[in-house]
Amino acid sequence: MQRESHAIIIGGSLAGLLASRVLAKHFDRVSIVEGDFLPEKPAPRPGIPQSRHLHILLNRGKIILEEFFPGLEKELVAAGAPSLDPRSIGWFSPAGWAPQFTPDLNDLILFSRDLLDWHIRRRLAENTNVHFREGGTVTGLLTNASGAEVAGVSVRFCDRHNRANTHTENLNADLVVDASGQVSKTPQWLKSLGYEPPQETAINAFVGYASRIYKCSGKLSDTAPVFVSLGPPLRTRGGAIFPIEGNRWLVSLNGGDRDYPPADEAGFLEFVRTLPTPTIYDAIKDAEAITPIYSYRGTENRLRHYERLPRYPENLIIIGHAVCTFNPIYGHGMTVAALDAQMLDECLQKQRERYSEGNLKGFSRQFQQKLAKLHTIPWTFAISQDSRYPGSEGAKLNLATRLTIDYMNLVLKVLVSDPKVCQAFVGVAHMIESPAVLFHPSIAVKAIGQLVSGGQKVAEGRINRQT
Repeated sequence: MQRESHAIIIGGSLAGLLASRVLAKHFDRVSIVEGDFLPEKPAPRPGIPQSRHLHILLNRGKIILEEFFPGLEKELVAAGAPSLDPRSIGWFSPAGWAPQFTPDLNDLILFSRDLLDWHIRRRLAENTNVHFREGGTVTGLLTNASGAEVAGVSVRFCDRHNRANTHTENLNADLVVDASGQVSKTPQWLKSLGYEPPQETAINAFVGYASRIYKCSGKLSDTAPVFVSLGPPLRTRGGAIFPIEGNRWLVSLNGGDRDYPPADEAGFLEFVRTLPTPTIYDAIKDAEAITPIYSYRGTENRLRHYERLPRYPENLIIIGHAVCTFNPIYGHGMTVAALDAQMLDECLQKQRERYSEGNLKGFSRQFQQKLAKLHTIPWTFAISQDSRYPGSEGAKLNLATRLTIDYMNLVLKVLVSDPKVCQAFVGVAHMIESPAVLFHPSIAVKAIGQLVSGGQKVAEGRINRQT
């Protein structure tokens, strides 16, 4: 009788949930070890402190999730998640209001993070080979005698009703997936096993959030969704107002360079009043808030370079925020988690075609190297923006990256008066188009032309002052 294959996922956040959907195709049994006890209905939980803030599922991510869970979009809409035409959303870009255009994008589905996670967990529960192990904290990796292969994890489980009541289990597995997010302990575990921990790149622009939910009534009933971008180095404040399920509106304010939005009533309203457009302030100044104000400041970009390790154990992979964390203000997190899972599926399929079923030799290292390439574009985008804050820490940009930043600033100036450039930029932002489209001659000529027109305006200003 053939032995049952088993994969273990550390962490039940979105990256772990999507990975379990993929692994269920390739392994007889999949166990998700999660430290929280999961809520029976959509609700916040300690393991996802950022869930109370705005989450946007980019079009690329929505497409992948629909492939993994056919009908998910309809389920979310049936649960009250608003479906919006992208044209109905106002975008105050770093250079001003973006123009109206007809985007090559599907409707956006807006929801709380709690609703999305709950629906995905419910769909996963329909798979008889996916099992949630709640209340479990992984304390270390198990290996074979030589230490060259990871063979499972050691887990301390606590009782749902009495967390002081604990017991430890050793869970064996053919593949261990670390999806535990920023709190990942894999670097320490590798070091304890005699491996080098990965080098890390960290860039912190000290961006903070403050969010609360309002009842949809009064002026809010006639409000259009609005997103106000930060514009470093000069504009350090931004925010957004979007409808979510339950006939509610979520307002998230953000500030960079330690210009954090306050968590008190008066400070929150004063912060939103100072945004470059009064739209959000006018919508909420007399609105009924139905939650407290929640703050979140864990927005550091952090990249762990597992792909560079000279020695790497078999049967262990790291995905999601456990390997690459982005400042959430750019909205990449959920979509990149979906891309990670999609790549995992493709790599496992190729491994099966290359070797006999169940043979994972060389898989872990190859996967981390491919994942590093996948993360290059969203990582570069995030750090190129965050590095523009005067107080940003950790940024060491080469000449090519600095030139790219300067060029993108020119593109942002062009798009406010050119719908076609705006359409191209939004397509890139939703990860539908490659960033290469923004360097097409039809856009580059307009962008670089800003330098010429800018120089002419400076010269004209000098002449006018002299006369």
